[in-house]
Amino acid sequence: MDGQDMMNIAARIFPICRSITGNGVRETLKILQEYCSELKIYEVPCGTQVFDWTIPDEWNITEGYIENEAGERIIDFARNNLHVVGYSLPMDEWMELEELKKYIHTLPGQPELIPYVTSYYSPRSGFCMSQEMFDTLPEGRYHAVIKSTMDPQGSLTYGEILIPGTVEPEKEIFFSSYVCHPSMANNECSGPSVLVALADYIRSMPDRRYSYRLILVPETIGSITYLSRNLPQMKERIIAGFNLTCVGDDMQYTIVHSRYADTLADRVLTNVLKYRNRGYKECSYLERGSDERQYCFPGVDIPLCTFSRTKFYDYPAYHTSGDNLSLISPEGLQGAFDVMAECIRILECNGCYRINCLCEPQLGRRGLYPAVSKKGVYDEVRKLQDFILYADGRNDLIDISNLIEYPAAMLIDMVQTLMKQGLLDEFAK
Repeated sequence: MDGQDMMNIAARIFPICRSITGNGVRETLKILQEYCSELKIYEVPCGTQVFDWTIPDEWNITEGYIENEAGERIIDFARNNLHVVGYSLPMDEWMELEELKKYIHTLPGQPELIPYVTSYYSPRSGFCMSQEMFDTLPEGRYHAVIKSTMDPQGSLTYGEILIPGTVEPEKEIFFSSYVCHPSMANNECSGPSVLVALADYIRSMPDRRYSYRLILVPETIGSITYLSRNLPQMKERIIAGFNLTCVGDDMQYTIVHSRYADTLADRVLTNVLKYRNRGYKECSYLERGSDERQYCFPGVDIPLCTFSRTKFYDYPAYHTSGDNLSLISPEGLQGAFDVMAECIRILECNGCYRINCLCEPQLGRRGLYPAVSKKGVYDEVRKLQDFILYADGRNDLIDISNLIEYPAAMLIDMVQTLMKQGLLDEFAK
């Protein structure tokens, strides 16, 4: 898949009204299943205790609007599903404007945009509109309608992809993204699109060293639910993990570190971003978002960091109607995919290496050193020699990359060349 394929996926799932439970999540996962047949869909009953949380009743909505006395709909869920507060209770009431205003949420600081508002665990009824529209509402009576259901017999839905490795299948690389927000392109649709493309890329890799676990879950309650069902195996098997969110814009790159910024995931993603042509932003765990709170929670301690293009909260359209398909692009999605694919390539080769001869090997007779020594030519093999000097069994590939200030991804060919020449041994760190 390329950036345009990912953009097409994002465009397909953009119109769907998703929440932390409900048919929108199922519809989204079924569409993604068309691109990844390995995606399995799981249902966990409402009311299930998941650590300190309880899965709430399943919420679904079919209609929501406010109309004036002339029967004109001033806002309509069918036009923009952000117009109804997530998890709103059903209502069908006529009221005066002053009473109606109690149910309406706006963004005074961004008056042209509709805010994204939810009330998952204390359900109520509510609507969202732009401040500009709110300010122009004339006095009169209004008909406020929300046709929704809360089903205690429903379930929470999530998706999982497991792709086995061939060399060390008991070790896993983990990816997670969200399927719970309604029509917001960067915040919601970009992550699943990139994750499905990564699954396609991983599946095509010959002789995968590690196994790969990729999940699509509703935010917070979904990751908690998944952890409650899989934590012992995850703690035993996962060596590096990445939470993907807001990965579709074409601006900066961002890493949100784990609690102590010392996991293999932190190290490899920082290395990749450091050598990109564009700058990147590093955020400490104190600037965390949602699911990294669960994966990195004390006692859970999945070795995971979060990857974004422009980080959540850092772009003005975040959690508003401004986060539409014009905010993401094939180039932005491709850039995010390329970063994650490079992380995968490095992780697959990230052993500890040791040169197995005393004094430097004779590179010339192996075709690794220029036949004629003159100014400028020597520079071509300097990095190879630098690598050899630090391949002492003490450092893995990322360590050496950082020591010699050369991208880890570009050391992979050196490793393979030296291994073929019988000059390099690999062993566990």
